[in-house]
Amino acid sequence: MANMIQAAREQVAHLTQAAYERAAAEGLLPGGQVIRGSVEVPKDSKNGDFASSFAMAGAKALRMAPRAIAQIILDHLELSGSYFQRAEIAGPGFLNFFYDHSWYGGVLSAVEADPEGYGGSDEGKGQKVMVEFVSANPTGPMHMGNARGGVLGDTLANVLKREGYDTWKEFYVNDAGNQIHKFAQSIHARYMQLLLGEDNYPFPEEGYHGDDIRELAQGFCDLHGDAYRDAPEEKWEADMARFGLERNIPKMKEDLRKYRIEYDEWFFESTLHESGYVAETVQLLTDRGWTYEKEGALWLDTTGLLKEKYLREGKSQEQVDKLDLKDDVLRRANGFYTYFAADIAYHRNKFEKRGFDKVINVWGADHHGHVARLQAALDGLGLDGSNRLVIVLMQLVNLLQDGKPVRMSKRTGKAIALHDLLDEISVDAARYYFNNRASTSPLDFDLDLAVRQDSDNPVYYVQYAHARICSLLANLAQDGDHVPAASDVDAGLLTADEERELIKNLAQYPQELKLAARDYDPSRINRYLTGLAGDFHRFYNSCRIRGEEDGLRLARLKLADTVRLVLANGLGLLGVSAPEKM
Repeated sequence: MANMIQAAREQVAHLTQAAYERAAAEGLLPGGQVIRGSVEVPKDSKNGDFASSFAMAGAKALRMAPRAIAQIILDHLELSGSYFQRAEIAGPGFLNFFYDHSWYGGVLSAVEADPEGYGGSDEGKGQKVMVEFVSANPTGPMHMGNARGGVLGDTLANVLKREGYDTWKEFYVNDAGNQIHKFAQSIHARYMQLLLGEDNYPFPEEGYHGDDIRELAQGFCDLHGDAYRDAPEEKWEADMARFGLERNIPKMKEDLRKYRIEYDEWFFESTLHESGYVAETVQLLTDRGWTYEKEGALWLDTTGLLKEKYLREGKSQEQVDKLDLKDDVLRRANGFYTYFAADIAYHRNKFEKRGFDKVINVWGADHHGHVARLQAALDGLGLDGSNRLVIVLMQLVNLLQDGKPVRMSKRTGKAIALHDLLDEISVDAARYYFNNRASTSPLDFDLDLAVRQDSDNPVYYVQYAHARICSLLANLAQDGDHVPAASDVDAGLLTADEERELIKNLAQYPQELKLAARDYDPSRINRYLTGLAGDFHRFYNSCRIRGEEDGLRLARLKLADTVRLVLANGLGLLGVSAPEKM
């Protein structure tokens, strides 16, 4: 079994139950009782590797003091052939179990059996899960929040796939609606200023002021000259929006590809409008009685939907009545559908048309107010959005240099975009750092630390452990020592605390993956790898390999190589390289 901790936990429960049944058969304990004791890992390893509360849980049913029950169970335990060498009684009646060397050898074998897939499971049972992330407006360069959301979404999808989910990575392109109208207006204004002079043509107050807009306007002017000077608005708006998108979207793809992110699909909002899917979705909400008209606009009864949602989730009527709830416009008086209407249609498309069992969106924390409203709207369509739509909210990034906030690139003098950042630091450092804290925590990204080559830099620390092992293997290979098969290793020789703790940490990896998937928190992988690298460095500094007798030397060599495999496995999930030399 790949998850050796879970296998051992289940074995403790089985061994304890079997001992109880033997004792009951001898008449030493009342038979036929169902005892549900827990099996936990003690905080202090001196208290064993697992502690069973069977005796305390069974005290009432068996009408006996817990320590007396524990003694009888201990006397009837048969540990031969198990993962445990011994057990003992502790405290009020805990049964503490201690690993046998066969368990330690089993961990080495589990990693060897499937180095790239080690740690994974079939927890997802093939459920179709979409992870939608970044989805930045295509009206300008991607920023720091997009950089964090990119690695968070990408790594989360990788973790879910390892846990047996059928995952799909998607970028939603907002190529319709008000922001595209402003985008085209901004390009047009700069285009007209090129023709007439900046003082002779006003720039819209809500327009996009970046230099990228000036560059697009110059490109359009170079291509078309003054042909659009007197063009009607519907003509220049459509053509300038198309011109800008045709240049911005490939740049976004290029930046994300450099960031090692590849999507299964780039989904365009415009297709929802052109196909009539937005109108159809709004009509379905109307048919279900969730809309009303006011002042020429069509409104969603968001208040009613949210009240139903919150009452289902256990809030009291009094609590719900105190909430400041508001309804949302779906179709404006001018006949145009709102972004919210398109968003509902897009998510209906995910569930109803494409059949995803669960949808995970990575959003900035400033969108928190939108979460329950979108879930409730999907509930109104009968799609169970409250349970099937998961929103991972992501806090802000603070970029620091010399201990001070950085908002502008020294090279360009502009706000730092993703492509600027990747010109300053390695992709490895960016991906590791942006995933180094849970999405719920703000992230301080220290540019100075990210380029340092010492143990204070976490990505360097982990990569150095991998490279150090590769160097060790190469040196030992020159001596004629090659990594043995796990079956040829005597794990009973690995008795030092540093060796045992290192193997226990290797065994913890499947649980870390499981929790990272369950909690939508791939930063657990970073913390795990940092801890594993630390345990390896301690082992390496305490346990000599070269010069030891054959059995111990080869056992330690196998352990080092097993750490290498798991480090490479975890770094691969993060999209970070595992260098052989540094």
